[in-house]
Formats: sequence, structure tokens, C-alpha cells
Amino acid sequence: MKTPPRVSAPTSNPSSFPPLIEDDFSYYYPFFQDVIPPALPSSPALPEMLPHRGCRPLADDADESAGNRRRRKKRNIARLITSLAALDAQEESDRRELEDDLYLLRANHEKKAATLLDYYFRFQDHYSDLDADDSLRTTKDSTAASAAAAAAAALADAAYVGDPAPHQHQRRLWVKDRSRAWWERCSHPDFPEEEFRRAFRMGRTTFDMICEGLGAAVAKEDTTLRAAIPVRQRVAVCIWRLATGEPLRLVSKRFGLGISTCHKLVLEVCSAIRSVLMPRYLRWPDLASAAAIKARFEAVSGIPNVLGSMYTTHIPIIAPKISVAAYYNRRHTERNQKTSYSITVQGVVDPDGVFTDVCIGWPGSMPDDQVLEKSALYHRAEEKGMLRNAWIVGSSGHPLLDWVLVPYTQQNLTWTKHAFNEKIGEVQRIAREAFARLKGRWSCLQKRTEVKLQDLPVVLGACCVLHNICEMSKEEMYHEFNYELVDDEMVPDNGIRSESSMQARDNIAHNLLHQGLGGTTFF
Repeated sequence: MKTPPRVSAPTSNPSSFPPLIEDDFSYYYPFFQDVIPPALPSSPALPEMLPHRGCRPLADDADESAGNRRRRKKRNIARLITSLAALDAQEESDRRELEDDLYLLRANHEKKAATLLDYYFRFQDHYSDLDADDSLRTTKDSTAASAAAAAAAALADAAYVGDPAPHQHQRRLWVKDRSRAWWERCSHPDFPEEEFRRAFRMGRTTFDMICEGLGAAVAKEDTTLRAAIPVRQRVAVCIWRLATGEPLRLVSKRFGLGISTCHKLVLEVCSAIRSVLMPRYLRWPDLASAAAIKARFEAVSGIPNVLGSMYTTHIPIIAPKISVAAYYNRRHTERNQKTSYSITVQGVVDPDGVFTDVCIGWPGSMPDDQVLEKSALYHRAEEKGMLRNAWIVGSSGHPLLDWVLVPYTQQNLTWTKHAFNEKIGEVQRIAREAFARLKGRWSCLQKRTEVKLQDLPVVLGACCVLHNICEMSKEEMYHEFNYELVDDEMVPDNGIRSESSMQARDNIAHNLLHQGLGGTTFF
């Protein structure tokens, strides 16, 4: 039985009521000993209507027999128990109503979640259908072209035998007329060189050289129904897209081509750049070139046997459909207060800022040391020993290896270590500035692109090759295209992985300071 509710006291003498003790029914005993009200309602408010303690018994009640008093006491107790049972029933009813409301709320939540999930799947299916429609449309165009070619051949045969059908006009409904005035103006010899350089991030001479190198790989033959897109226009579509990062619909209007055609041209030209131009313009230095590079780096920093400066940057992407957590960039998200996804680009540059090695495509959640371990450069150095007696200068996010030289990261550096960090920072600055020019020159790397994740490494590789071509050709980098490079570097947990390299780094730092080659800004 639950604890009975507190009985309300009359306002006349509140001090006559003792405090109620939980699970103690002695408070109700005076009601059943002497006083019986004339009529007790069977309601939950019964205790409030009972007489309070201290009431004097009636005169008639004094003459009643003990048996009648006991029966009245039992009836009053039964009524009290009935009231308590009614309270329990009301509480149970309220509990059931709350459970029903909670069930309805949960059912509504599940229904809403199912509706949103269904909408998401329909949204994905819609884009999948669009991709399938594009493929089907391409197939239909090819079929229509074949049919039109067969019809043209049949009409030619009919004309040869004197059929009047050839005199009828043939309408080509599958071709849409678009204006190419902008491209015709840019490709004209009288177009100003300065405007051409700003539009394509390179001069006309460099552009023509690229077109000549890619001519055999991207050229197409004319068909019976329409002429092929010229090589110069194909290359121009790709370079303009990489340089400006414009949406494909704007590129389509500018060059007078279809949106799907522009997208296809960008991927084809980027693939041709990777297969044809990359072996020529992005390669590891040979022995003669390596000696010259070491001498130039030593002249800059005083550190001997430096073969390259290494840096790792992040390229923003749209959230992928699979392995989303792997591409989630927590550091960029926390800094920009906006959810960010990215892939990494690791590159090694020479003293001119020209890439000699790149590693593209690892997820943005990986720190710099893990990206290095996954790269082909690490495989060549650790397993094949191609970097003996040579250093690759890395940042604080890279580990100290037998062939990777990084700055000191502990606090309270000595003068010797501080001087070493200043000199190694000069080498590291070359790589940072090269990546800043890469992103500034090719604006498509600054924002999330429309290119699919599986095609993105090809596009990024093409940007690195074009960067090398522009650097080798001494193409001017306009101030308006400057880009501020921001990448978060995390010190690896195991930053020193070679005891011999730690000793070699200490020796280099000692020699820099005591040979008068150390910096002086720390004094």
C-alpha cells in the first residue's frame, strides 16, 4: 500500500496537527476512535473532509456500544483504502497515457527518419539516373550518327542513279548551334598577349608548345556529319577550366560546346598530360642534375647533400559517398568552423620550385608522416636505397629518417638548434612557395571541384605538370593570383626514427653555427 496523502488541516488551529511521518498511520487513528462524519463521499478527497484531531466527541456517540464503534471504524478504513486505491488507479491511468504519448512520439520520429532516408536514396538514385542518361545519350548520339551516315550514303547512291531525293534538305536536329565568338577572339593572332597570359596563366608560346606536345594524343578525325574539335580548342578548354575553376556550364557557354563535351575534354586532356608530358617535365633528377641541385641548396642554406624540399598540402573535395570518415579533415573543420573533406598532395621540389616527385590522392584524415610512408618516394628510399648520402628536407609534420631531415620541435632550443631551424626553414620555404604558386595559378585547387573522386588524381597530376612547364618557361606569376597557403602540421608521435640521423642532424647544426653559417635573428 502506498503512503496516504497528507490530510489538510483547518485554518483555525494549524498548530494542533503534528508533522506527518512517512509510513505511519497513527495520524488517522483519531478519526476512527470517536468521530464519525454524517456522510463520507467516496472520492480521492476523502482525507480532506475528515475531522481533524482534537475535535470533541458527540454526546450520542458516548452511549454507543463497542461493537458499533468497531464496525464504523472498519467502514471508515475501507473507505480510506478505497480512496487510496482510486488514487493508485488514477496514477496508473496517467502513466499509461504518458506511455501512449511516448509511443506516438517515437513512431513519428521513426516515420520521419524513414522518410528522410527514403528521400536521400531517391536523391542518389536521381543523380545515378542522370549519369546513366548521359551514357545513354552518348550511345544514342553515336547510333544516330551511324544512322545518319548510312542515310547520307544511301542518298548519295540514289543521286548517282538519278533519284530526286538528294535535292531535299537534311536537317541535323541533334546539333545545337552555340556561339564561339569568345574563343575565336582569343585564338586570333591579334588578341593581346597580356590578356591571353592572364586568361590561361601562360603565354601564347608556352600554350602552343603544349598543344604541339599533345597533338597526337588528343586529336580527333572529322566525321561525315560534323568536324572534329581542333586540338588548340581542346587544350584551351582544359587549361581554362583548371586556371579559373569555373563551373562547366560557364565553360560551355564561353567555348560554344556542350557541358558534357567540356567535361569529357578536360578529363581527356588531363589524361594526355599525365601520360605524354609528365615523363618529360616531372621526373626524378639523374646523377648530374642531383649534383647541381645539392650545390644550389647548399648555397642557399649551408646544409650539404640536400636533394629536395618536401611539403604536403590538402585539396578540398565534396563529401564522398564511401569512406566519408577517411576524407574528413578535422583540423580544417575546427579552424574554418565548416565541415571539410580533402585529399592530400605530397610533393618534392628543386631549388627552382619545380616538382621532382608527387604523391596524390591519400585521404585528408591522414597526417603527413603516414602519407609519406604510403608514397613511392618512401618505397624507393627505404627498400631500394636510392637516397643514400642525400637529404630530403621535410616539415615538422614529417619524421626524422636516414634520408629525411626535419627541424627540431622541442621547446627551449639552444642557439645551435635555433640556427639550424632557421636554415632548414629557408629550404622548406621553397616548397611552400611552390605549392602556393601551384594553387594560385590553378584556381580549381582552391575550392571543391565537380570532378569525381576517382578522376581527381589525374586532374591534380596535370596541374603539377603544367606548373612545372610554367616554372621552366619562367612564366610570370601575377600578384592578383597569389594564394595564402594554410596547412596544419601535426608533429608525429614518433618523430625520431633513426638514431644515426639524430646524430647527423646535431653535427650539421654544430657546423652551421661554428662555421659562421647559422642565423643571427635569435640573438
